Amino acid sequence: MLHFKDAQGVCGSSRFWRAKNVQQQIARPAFMHGVFTLGLAALLAGCQSEPPAKPLTPAQSALLKPADARLARVYEQSCKSCHTVADTGAPLTGDRTKWDVRWAKGEDALLTSAIQGLNGMPAGGQCFSCTPDDFRGLIRFMAGREK
Repeated sequence: MLHFKDAQGVCGSSRFWRAKNVQQQIARPAFMHGVFTLGLAALLAGCQSEPPAKPLTPAQSALLKPADARLARVYEQSCKSCHTVADTGAPLTGDRTKWDVRWAKGEDALLTSAIQGLNGMPAGGQCFSCTPDDFRGLIRFMAGREK
């Protein structure tokens, strides 16, 4: 066993030095991993925050239309008459304050409601030619989540 003086002039043995060095090597990556993970989490949290949803008026809702021309025609014929009028009880198109609660139930639950009908909405929402993919596109659009 070797005896030595470290940088501070403290005597020690090679066995102690090796153990201390190993502990530092183990602790440093764990500490750095923790700092990296914490920093990454903070960065991602900042990226994912959205401004709070603001309610739309029926007039604002009426101006919206799907980007897809075919879905826009279906929306005009089957959805718009209820989803742009506040008194119908249907959530206004694009009004995330009303749609976010529904969206939280899952897209499949919304699809089921559209196909089977819900409360005042008739089965299929008056769209007799819509496919499940059409309903998904219309739901995403009306919920303010059109891609």
